[in-house]
Amino acid sequence: MKASPVYTLAEGVPYGSATTAQHFGGDNIKGLMLLQDTQLIETLAHFSRERIPERVVHAHAVGAWGEFEVTHDISEFTDAKFLNGIGKKSKTLLRVSTVGPERGGSDSIRDVRGWGMKIFTEEGNQDWVFNSIPVFFVRDPIKFPSLNRSHKRHPATNMTDPTMFWDFHNNSQEGIHALMLLFSDRGTPKSIRHINAYSGHTYKLTKEDGTFHYIKVHIKTNQGVENLLNDDAVKLAGQAPDFHAADLHQAIVNENYPSWTVYFQIMKPDDAETYRWNIFDMTKIWPHSDFPLIPVGKLTLNRNPANYFADIEQAAFSPSNMVPGWAPSADPMLQARMFAYNDAARYRLGVNYQQLPCNRAVSHVYCPYQRDGFMTFTDNYGGDPNYVGSDLKPVTFAGNVGANGCVVGGHEKWIGQVIGFTSRVVDDDFVQPRAFWEVLGKQNGQREHLAYNVACHLSGADPQVHAKALEMFSKVHPKVAEMIQVELEKIANSHR
Repeated sequence: MKASPVYTLAEGVPYGSATTAQHFGGDNIKGLMLLQDTQLIETLAHFSRERIPERVVHAHAVGAWGEFEVTHDISEFTDAKFLNGIGKKSKTLLRVSTVGPERGGSDSIRDVRGWGMKIFTEEGNQDWVFNSIPVFFVRDPIKFPSLNRSHKRHPATNMTDPTMFWDFHNNSQEGIHALMLLFSDRGTPKSIRHINAYSGHTYKLTKEDGTFHYIKVHIKTNQGVENLLNDDAVKLAGQAPDFHAADLHQAIVNENYPSWTVYFQIMKPDDAETYRWNIFDMTKIWPHSDFPLIPVGKLTLNRNPANYFADIEQAAFSPSNMVPGWAPSADPMLQARMFAYNDAARYRLGVNYQQLPCNRAVSHVYCPYQRDGFMTFTDNYGGDPNYVGSDLKPVTFAGNVGANGCVVGGHEKWIGQVIGFTSRVVDDDFVQPRAFWEVLGKQNGQREHLAYNVACHLSGADPQVHAKALEMFSKVHPKVAEMIQVELEKIANSHR
């Protein structure tokens, strides 16, 4: 039998009791506490500081450890080592979150799910920061803060406000496809084991010979997609707000390890220049008929976190974390997120967040020009020079990433000159949402569910935004607006 640990203070000093406190006043509850009681002072001081800032978005989440395994040969497209060699396995950390609610929110909220996935490779960390729908609500990063603020609490009432939600989307409209996906039954997954994830962004797969391809990533559940009806989700929010966390934890305990298949859509650079839609527009998909899904690998979750805060709350994901063979594109939303996510981690966790065990690379790390700062807990590179350009400590540089004159993936000149630009909504923005509406018509009851779900949320908004919301949906198809209007009237009559 393993001996129990000896209790100590944080500095390692053994202590005889965790509940005693020193006071002046005798052996009873009456008395004055003493400043010399280190245990009491340290316990109270730490308690006031044990919370860290929660994420502005994606605050509420569940997560687990697992592995990514290569199942198909795609070496013709990339030199990335974690993607080459059938049977190759890499340790993985996954965090799946709701977007808008705070840490105490319900798992069954109608919301997009964020997919933060860190793959620990021999070339460094590769992060996939995806969503549970294949398109996004905006394509211009200047609108991103407003999008998220409109989904949060009203500045005066501090309550969630459907009016803000619909007021923003009525005036944006470029994300109507994402809005329809959110209010279809895809908005409330039965568990995270039953959701899909999509990159949304366009990335590049590269090779050292200079060739590259554009890609989008699809991660498909092997458990089958299962979602909750709106009324069932609302009921669960009160009865079992953490049921996603319980479901995932118990599945892994029972060794019923959830898994997903990873696919790529791949496009040649020449096709990008002439394709029907701008490939850097995050509000658009690439139809599978044009670019079929290519199987790549398998993700399996097989280990629960030993401590949620240490493993999941402190985990930091960023689309800027890319290994050789994987590169960014000219997607403006991607470019903005490559800054914003790391910056959020520096704010929440401190400048040395990469040293935390849940974020620390398994590959060799030697970055002596990034050191010091709050909470460094390595040897801080000892006496090695902390400035660029020294003969005192030879440094070997490898590969082309970051090298002088190197453009990762190439193909940048066709994008255009630098100008001031505002994203505008045009008729073409409603083509794909209209196609989605046609798909829903082939599935029994799905159009009715969409209309009902939208009406349930829209009914809580100020009536002055109703007409503009219906006008927006009518651009998708007149029938959409008509069905939502009918459901709104039913809800209004039920409240009289």
